[in-house]
Amino acid sequence: MGETTPGRDRLRELLDAVLDEENATLGEMAADAYASPYHFTRQLSRGAGEPPVAMRRRVMLERAAWQLRQGRSVTDTAFAAGYDSVEGFSRAFARAFGQPPSTVAAGPGTHWLPAPNGIHFHPPTSLWVEQPATPSAGVVTLMLVEHDLDDTRDLLEAAKGVDEAGLGRVRLAGHEPLPFDQADETLRDVLHHLVRAKEVWLASIEGAEHPPAGPEDVPSLVARHEEVAPRWLAAMRDLERRGAWGDRLVDALCEPPESFVLGSVLAHVLTYSAHRRQLARWMLGDAVPRWPEGDPITWLRRRTGGIA
Repeated sequence: MGETTPGRDRLRELLDAVLDEENATLGEMAADAYASPYHFTRQLSRGAGEPPVAMRRRVMLERAAWQLRQGRSVTDTAFAAGYDSVEGFSRAFARAFGQPPSTVAAGPGTHWLPAPNGIHFHPPTSLWVEQPATPSAGVVTLMLVEHDLDDTRDLLEAAKGVDEAGLGRVRLAGHEPLPFDQADETLRDVLHHLVRAKEVWLASIEGAEHPPAGPEDVPSLVARHEEVAPRWLAAMRDLERRGAWGDRLVDALCEPPESFVLGSVLAHVLTYSAHRRQLARWMLGDAVPRWPEGDPITWLRRRTGGIA
């Protein structure tokens, strides 16, 4: 993902300065944000409700808890968090989490501490900005998510009937609907991006590493879609359950780091997926005898036994 929003995100710039690995002191943070320590503290406290030194200490402890759950040693975690000694880190960690770091077991578990602003460490190198619960996205939105997944699967199945020449033939030279994606010139490009978009966004939401690009032959794309689709649906249902559509993800996997409201992420994915699914139908053309029409009305009738 790249730059999608024009203009400056000043809060994100301030947070970047707080959490930069090289900025261990208030003076270093302020200099990185091109502000005096006084104005830097005032700006961040007003925008985030927490002084920068306290925020850095808390978020670094949250990151430390996550690293310990990944199996990292207490010693390595202590120095990565900026502490001069393991003893000092252990005392701070025990005060914050109620248990010494040596007792944290590898595996899943919470790494968040209470925060006045909802800003938390989100692995591997991002921030999550929790907001008060927002209104439900509603059954229609989640229906659109399910329709998108099913329709994509149907198109991938239909593409099994297209030979290599048809998959790779340039039909829209230079067509690039998103500036940070490669062009959608061929049917293979379009089908790959339908799957890839969910793999990348899901990695950001789940706090996983940026996923490597997988193979783009149709059977592999089908397999990739079957792997990511249930996880994507589960993630969207979880956001709906928690009313977390207004939460903000400050994603350091982007260059430069960018912040995204999760509701807008879903809208983005559905918008460009709809565009690409219709584009895939046009590109399939007469290469297959009967490609799926993709009408949500027909889709719902099939799911409900004709009642829709």
